[in-house]
Amino acid sequence: MNTDAFIAGDHGLAAVRSAEETVWINPRLLPFDVVDGLSQLVVSDDDIADAAARLRRFAPLVRRAFPETEETDGLIESPLRAVPAMQKRLSDGYGAQIPGRLLLKMDSHLAIAGSVKARGGIYEVLKHAERLAMDAGLLAHDDDYAKIADLRDFFARYTMQVGSTGNLGMSIGIMSAAIGFHVRVHMSADAKQWKKDLLRAHGVEVIEYADDYSRAVAEGRRASDADPMSHFVDDEKSVDLFLGYAVAAERLAAQLRAQEITVDREHPLIVYIPAGVGGAPGGVSYGLRRLYHDDVHCFFVEPAQCPSVLLGVATQRFERANVHDFGITGKTDADGLACASPSSLVTRIMTNHMAGVFTVSEAHLYDYLRDLDASEGIRIEPSSCAAFAGPVGLLRCPAARDYCAAHGLTEERLHRAAHIAWATGGRLVPAEVWEEYLRTYR
Repeated sequence: MNTDAFIAGDHGLAAVRSAEETVWINPRLLPFDVVDGLSQLVVSDDDIADAAARLRRFAPLVRRAFPETEETDGLIESPLRAVPAMQKRLSDGYGAQIPGRLLLKMDSHLAIAGSVKARGGIYEVLKHAERLAMDAGLLAHDDDYAKIADLRDFFARYTMQVGSTGNLGMSIGIMSAAIGFHVRVHMSADAKQWKKDLLRAHGVEVIEYADDYSRAVAEGRRASDADPMSHFVDDEKSVDLFLGYAVAAERLAAQLRAQEITVDREHPLIVYIPAGVGGAPGGVSYGLRRLYHDDVHCFFVEPAQCPSVLLGVATQRFERANVHDFGITGKTDADGLACASPSSLVTRIMTNHMAGVFTVSEAHLYDYLRDLDASEGIRIEPSSCAAFAGPVGLLRCPAARDYCAAHGLTEERLHRAAHIAWATGGRLVPAEVWEEYLRTYR
């Protein structure tokens, strides 16, 4: 591929190709009202409402299968927590002006799977289980869905399969096994050993590959296609995954209201979400745009060595974009973000909705991890820590400052802004792995 031609048309890609920490601002971002109708042809407000209703129907089953969800009455939701000590530490340690209030959306601590993937992954498993049970006459919409726990013999006839670098595999594997499905998780070389071990402890069949995420997905899809009793959770193309993530927006809105945080033009919401293939940040960002229109600014954050969503949108090659074509290694310790090519669905949908992408170095992933642990006593995975590159870079990067100027994010408005760093995983990390993380790049 002639990458020089892309860089000539978008000078921001020069730093991306050099694997530098940078920000790429999306020139195709459009006002919400301009793209609203077109977007709803793909994923509508009714689709998101239907997904939210389905999750409520499944709450009795989730509560019965996973007692840790008792507190949330069977809904899988995470805290939204202000992190003022981390905000000060970022300001003092990195010279980062972060006007307004910094909060952490702790999907790192979601029940069951301990990551944002508990939203989309678990939603797709539940929707498939509902469809199978209804088609067999074993379930009706007005039933108490807790009865699904007694249908394990029925679900054992079916297989769930997924390709994953780790967290999606855990959400699919743990929930599918709890319902009774046979589960196969195809895992790339980037996947951490402790995640494979955890899945096997839940009775999940883990198939390992020496290649990257794309190979794991391709092999999982091929194996599932050959089995009429198998369902493949396609991280690259699934609308159901996307919908499960999109439901997060309404729930976040309720948390913001509970904390008396206003979102409007004078009180902007700026969100920074780590991205791998793009499904989770795409669904969350899309849901937020549907709620807050142009008063929310959604930035993805990717490893400087694996910025696949950035390249997919910037080049408009979508899923055909590959970081290796730009001479970028694709190697990152942020295993959940180690996807050399992005989602075809997300890159197309987010082309006109995403504000831009920050990239982050490997060393800073661990610096932010130690900073959060020391300042707030919160531990999240290196992948999650990518989110902090956004607020650190917002007023340090010239292109990001230009974005703020162009979108009415004046100094006065930024001082009233809420910044949300979206923590995507971490609760299930073993203690000995934490100690290793805390020593890395020291």
